[in-house]
Amino acid sequence: MSFLMPYVRRFGKPFGAAILFLMLEALCDLMQPTLMSHIIDFGVAEKDMDTVFRYGGFMLLITGVGALAATLRNIISSHVALNFGTLLRSDLFRRIQTLSYDSIDKFDRASLVTRLTNDVTQIQNFTNGLMRIFVKAPLICIGSLIMAVRLNPPLSLVLAVVVPLVAVLIVFNMRIGFPLFTKVQQALDRVNGVSREYLSGVRVVKAFNRFDYETEKFGGVNDEYRQASIRVMRMLSIFSPGIMLTVNFGIAAVIWIGGVRVDGGQMQVGHIIAFINYMTQILFSLLMISNVFTMFVRAKASAERIGEVFAEKDTMTWKEEELARSEGASGSIDFKGVSFAYTGTEAVLRDITLSCRPGETVGIIGSTGSGKSTLVNLIPRFYDATSGTIQVDGMNVRDVEPSRLREQIAIVPQKAVLFSGTIRENLLFGKEGASDEELERAARMAEAHDFIMACPEGYETRLGQGGVNLSGGQKQRLSIARALVRRPSILILDDCTSAVDTSTESRIKEALRQYAQGLTCILIAQRISSVMDADRIVVLDSGEIVGVGRHDELMQSCLAYQEIYRSQTGKEVRANV
Repeated sequence: MSFLMPYVRRFGKPFGAAILFLMLEALCDLMQPTLMSHIIDFGVAEKDMDTVFRYGGFMLLITGVGALAATLRNIISSHVALNFGTLLRSDLFRRIQTLSYDSIDKFDRASLVTRLTNDVTQIQNFTNGLMRIFVKAPLICIGSLIMAVRLNPPLSLVLAVVVPLVAVLIVFNMRIGFPLFTKVQQALDRVNGVSREYLSGVRVVKAFNRFDYETEKFGGVNDEYRQASIRVMRMLSIFSPGIMLTVNFGIAAVIWIGGVRVDGGQMQVGHIIAFINYMTQILFSLLMISNVFTMFVRAKASAERIGEVFAEKDTMTWKEEELARSEGASGSIDFKGVSFAYTGTEAVLRDITLSCRPGETVGIIGSTGSGKSTLVNLIPRFYDATSGTIQVDGMNVRDVEPSRLREQIAIVPQKAVLFSGTIRENLLFGKEGASDEELERAARMAEAHDFIMACPEGYETRLGQGGVNLSGGQKQRLSIARALVRRPSILILDDCTSAVDTSTESRIKEALRQYAQGLTCILIAQRISSVMDADRIVVLDSGEIVGVGRHDELMQSCLAYQEIYRSQTGKEVRANV
C-alpha cells in the first residue's frame, strides 16, 4: 500500500478537516438521547414545561450544529474523493505508459482496464466513505457505549455480551470476504477481456456468423462473474442479519431488565428510553462497521491489484550521463550477436549480427514466425535483447533513455493503429506541431492525400475508434504518412503495404526512395516484390540470418530466398549454390 502515501500527504489536510466536522456531527448525535432522558425524567415526569422547552431548545441547537457540520463534511469529502480518484487514475495510466512491453505483458490487457476503472472506483468510494460514515460509525459506537455506561452501569452488562459477539462476526466476515472479493474482481477481468476481444473483432464475428459462439463464450464468463458475486452476497446475507439479530436481542434484554428495575424503583423511565436510543445507535453503527469492513475488503483487494502495477519493476535502465551523445544521430544500426526470447518461450532470435548504414534501405524477409518484427522491435527498445548488443550511431541502446532513442525512429506497425479523432490529429501523432504543408507532403508520399480530400471534411474528417470508417489500405497509408511526418533518422516499415495494391505500393516506394535519402530505412515484407529493389535484403529463417545480399545475389546463393521466390511467383529458379 506504499503507493498511497503520496496521496495521503497531498489530501491529508482536507481529509483531516472532514474528519473533524464528522466528529462534531457524531458528538451532536450522541448528546441527543441524554437530553431526551432529561426532558422525560425532569420535565415530563414533573410537569415542568420550562425544563421541557429549555432542553428542547438545546436539542434544536445541537441538531442545527450537527446539520451544518454534516454539510461542510459532505462538501469537503466529495471534493477530496473525486480529486483523489482522478489523480490516482491518471498516475496509474502514466505508470502503465512507462512500463516496457516485457513488463506490460505480465498483465492481461483486460485486467489493466479493470484496474484503471473499477479498482480505482472501489478505492475512491472507500475514501469517500471514510469521510462520511465509515469513521462516524465507530465514533458513534464507542461514544454510545461510553454514554450508556455512564447513564446506567448495570444495564451496560448487556453490552458486554453483545459487542464481543458482533466483533467475532465482523472478524469472520473479513477473513472469509477478502478472497471472495478478489475472485469477483478477477471474474470481472475475464468479462472485460471477452467484451474487449469481441468488440475489436466484431467484423470477423459477423463475417463468419459466429454470434452464437461469442454469446455462449460471453455467457460463460458472465455466469462466472454472477456465481462469484452470489457467493459474496450469500456471505453478506448471513453476517448482516446475524449482527442485527444479536443487537436486537440486546435491545430486548435492555427493555426487560430496565422494566424490572423501573418497577422496583431502581431506575427512571427516561434512562430506559435513552439507553434504547443508544442501543439503536450501536445497532446501526455495528451494521455500518460491518459494511465498512466489507468495503474495506473490496478496497484492499483493489488496492493490491493497483499496487502490483505500481510495484512492477521496469527492467529498462539507462545511463543519464550518456544522453547528450545520442543527439544529432545519423541512423546507423549494428546488431552484434543478438539473441532474444520472450518470457517463458524458446529463443525467437539467435546470434543476429547485422549492420545498417545511414542512407541504406534494408529489406527483411522470411516466413511467418521467423522473427522479422521481433528483430526491429529491439531497435527502439520495446524489448531488450536477451544477449548481445544493439547500437544506434555507435551507442548501445541500453545506455540511451528510451524516449530520446524513439525520437529518432518512426515505425509503421504491421497492424495499422489509428485513434479516435480527426485525420489531422492522427497525423500529428508523428510530429506535434507539424504544419499543414508537412502533413500534406507526407500524405502525398503515402498516396493518402487524394482519398483524404475525397472525404467530406478533408483532413478534419473524424475517424471512429481504430479507424473503422476506413479500409485496410487507407489505414495503412495514413500510418505511413504519420511516420513520414516525423522525418526520423531511422524509418521502420513493418509489412505496412500488405493491404495496398501493387501499383499504389510502387508509387509509395518511389516516393520513399526520394524521401529516404540520408536515413536508414528498414523494410519488412511478406511479398518478395516489396524488397527486391532494396540496397540489401536480409533473409530470416527460424530466428537466424540465412542470407544477406541483393536480390540477384540471393537468387544465386540462398535456398530460403529461392523458395520464397518460387512460392510467390511460381517460377523455377536456377541456383548456383
